[in-house]
Amino acid sequence: MKQITLLLALLTSTNLLADVARGKAVYTANCAICHTVNGGRALGPDFNIVSYTRKKEEIAQYAKDPYSNYTKFGYRANAMPTLPLEDQEFKDVADYISSLQPFKKWMIKKKS
Repeated sequence: MKQITLLLALLTSTNLLADVARGKAVYTANCAICHTVNGGRALGPDFNIVSYTRKKEEIAQYAKDPYSNYTKFGYRANAMPTLPLEDQEFKDVADYISSLQPFKKWMIKKKS
């Protein structure tokens, strides 16, 4: 039973690594012109900050339809275009962005 669990964990992490690699390619081709990784100046927010503050489902949702989501995400205006990507590409780029910060803002324990 332990071998099956270990095998499933390995397959899941291998699939996630493939999603992250595909997501990095999507980022490079479609996002890098406006978003940096690890600092720098750009029109959009650095993806390390996005990774720290947003869940990957939120990232995919915003990337897929920025015009409908910008106020929900706390922005006063939207400069992001609607990208002609497939659903899987939005998920892959969200996996890549999420992988940039292993520690997330929502993981911080609140003091009672």
